[in-house]
Amino acid sequence: MMEPLPRSTYLQRIIERKHNGLVKVITGIRRCGKSYLLFNLFRQHLRDSGVPENHIIAIALDDRANKALRDPDACYRYVRNLITDDGQYYVLLDEVQLMDEFEDVLNGFLHMSNVDTYVTGSNSHFLSTDIITEFRGRGDEIRVHPLSFTEYYAAVGGDWTDAWNDYMTFGGLPQILMQPNEAAKTNYLDRLITEIYLRDIIDHNRIRNEAGFNELVDILASGIGSLTNPTRLEHTFTSAAKLKLSQPTIVKFISYLEDAFLIEKAQRYDIKGRRHIGALSKYYFEDVGLRNARLNFRQQEETHIMENVIYNELRLRGYSVDVGIVDLPRTSKEHSPRRVEIDFVANLGSNRYYLQSAFALPDADKREQELRPLLNIGDSFRKIIVTGGNTKVSHDENGITTMGLKQFLLDDNSLNL
Repeated sequence: MMEPLPRSTYLQRIIERKHNGLVKVITGIRRCGKSYLLFNLFRQHLRDSGVPENHIIAIALDDRANKALRDPDACYRYVRNLITDDGQYYVLLDEVQLMDEFEDVLNGFLHMSNVDTYVTGSNSHFLSTDIITEFRGRGDEIRVHPLSFTEYYAAVGGDWTDAWNDYMTFGGLPQILMQPNEAAKTNYLDRLITEIYLRDIIDHNRIRNEAGFNELVDILASGIGSLTNPTRLEHTFTSAAKLKLSQPTIVKFISYLEDAFLIEKAQRYDIKGRRHIGALSKYYFEDVGLRNARLNFRQQEETHIMENVIYNELRLRGYSVDVGIVDLPRTSKEHSPRRVEIDFVANLGSNRYYLQSAFALPDADKREQELRPLLNIGDSFRKIIVTGGNTKVSHDENGITTMGLKQFLLDDNSLNL
């Protein structure tokens, strides 16, 4: 039997928000472990902290036994009746979107001075954008991601290369660890992407053009790490898919996928101009296993998947991530500067890092290609090249750091090595 997953990073984020006067809202892609985090790990933390069991009110609204509590008045009365003294109570609600008028119920709990409230909800029904609208500063979001490679490797152990190959193929949804073989993992992901994630989006948003929506998902999955925009996607539909899909519809469909946390957008950022520019963006999948399953595991380009995993790692470490653009010095034969791309500009508070994802640096020309954009940035923030495999950390005379993917993923402080 597999050892329980500690999910220490997310548990600590919840603990840090205890008693802050806000509703703690745990969001993230379906099946990433939100319920387990709240009902198992956080609940055990409360017990270990000395909270009496009768001061922890936990309600799983997707449990048939709690169907009556999906009525907002019934749920509110139920919780009120369990609060029998002035001690601190903790209310944990799972799948809160199953309750009508849940916003009113949660706001009611906020008015109880000795109640600290935590909720989860399925992403396509309970979105971070809705939280901002409904609670107007009274909700505190904790975003949960699938397993990082560090979490995955801690669970499976063994040879690093074997673990990476599995992770790169099947991703980090926690239930992947419970599947006995590759066939079972494949079937699990195939079923999830088709019957759970995409069907949920289609039904919730009442999408009529299912063929167009599904084709868009395929195009985005095939093009991870490629700059695109609705105009380019419209042309792709016309030329390749033989389907007509308007730009407004493409924008709407992409927003549905983003709201469901299935994909994320990285915008272009002019480093010297210090501003976001243009309409071109890159899209990355929250879980590469779902992306691969959508394409029937046909497109296993390690270069692009590695880039997607690096993006996800930066996001789960708390960074906002853009695609950097910098101008190279103009030569005598050029009329204007040549714009080149830096894979990632990662920001967190006053800290910034520039990263290039380079699966291999086989010769001096390839290394020069990766170095050139970094050398033309002109500021003192750290600049890093991440290569595939297990390359030791090194620093050149220009202050550029090179490290292997293993070091980058497994060391939480890898950006500062």
